[in-house]
Amino acid sequence: MSGSVYQKRSGSSEMNELESLGWRSFFAAQVGADTACVPARVMAVHRQRVDVAGEGFEARLALSGKSAAFRLTVGDWVLVDRDGPRLDRVLEHFGAFKRGAAGNSGTVQLIAANVDTVFIVTSANRDFNVARLERYLAVACEAGAFPVVVITKADTVESVESFVVRARALGNDLLVEAMDARDPEDVDRLRPWCGPGQTVALLGSSGVGKSTLINTLTGAGQETHEVREDDQRGRHTTTSRSMHRLPQGGWLIDTPGMRELRLVESGDALDSVFSDISVLAANCRFSDCHHEAEPGCAVRAAIDSGALDPGRLERFHKLQAEERRSNETIAERRARDRALGHFYKSVLAQSRRGKGGGDR
Repeated sequence: MSGSVYQKRSGSSEMNELESLGWRSFFAAQVGADTACVPARVMAVHRQRVDVAGEGFEARLALSGKSAAFRLTVGDWVLVDRDGPRLDRVLEHFGAFKRGAAGNSGTVQLIAANVDTVFIVTSANRDFNVARLERYLAVACEAGAFPVVVITKADTVESVESFVVRARALGNDLLVEAMDARDPEDVDRLRPWCGPGQTVALLGSSGVGKSTLINTLTGAGQETHEVREDDQRGRHTTTSRSMHRLPQGGWLIDTPGMRELRLVESGDALDSVFSDISVLAANCRFSDCHHEAEPGCAVRAAIDSGALDPGRLERFHKLQAEERRSNETIAERRARDRALGHFYKSVLAQSRRGKGGGDR
């Protein structure tokens, strides 16, 4: 796609073609009787432009003027002015992958929108990390996407079963698939989620084989990098988010490898991902139990009996604290930091006065 002009392409009837892009009644209800604009899906987001596709056309549109204020991400649906062509407005999405921006800005970054299924990709080596999987599951749950854990590089280990068991322990109904991402027959197990109109996203850190999996799923060639021998971690291959057409008619969204994925607006999702702890907590004596040393704590009782891994509770508390910090506004964060600074100063002053009094 080049230039800010429509490029006609062959297609079927309007509804069939839009549906193949992921269009559904949820979006149609937002358009109403507006005939001045046509719907299009955001296929790729660049620094100052976006690639979109709609019924019978593709276009590359500049993000300038009014459209420069739009917060767009790959997978979004937009309305495009017929006479422009230019972006008119962004339709509400039914779910979106988000993360907190680095630093203390409090900014929320959109990763992808309107995703039906997410393949959470890890690998059967030292990259396999339960805490990271729990984090990705919370992000998927908050986005309203169905999660499937994909363990790649199964062909590189003597037995992949231990990795599968540890992943399945994270949820009673969690689907886990272990495979050689280069083997089309292995990857065929993921095809049921790749049908017409379906949107799949890949999440995973660098070096787990996401690009290899994309190549096998799409039949296209995408550059891959070897994993470093010293730590079994790879380098980033994907540097921007884009949508890839799948042979089964669906769409696949690749994302840059993200080892750091700060949670934001994920409170309910955490309760869902850690539902075993949430169920236990409902039986604690106190409704505001912190599961530390309170009497009648059902969560601590489960840990003492061996029914609950203490590490899982620790990770739950860590993600809860992170999510609360991410949701703070800049003003709230500054006020908390000032209050904490005043507290430390008062403690230090009292300590100095106490020492001075003892010397006299």
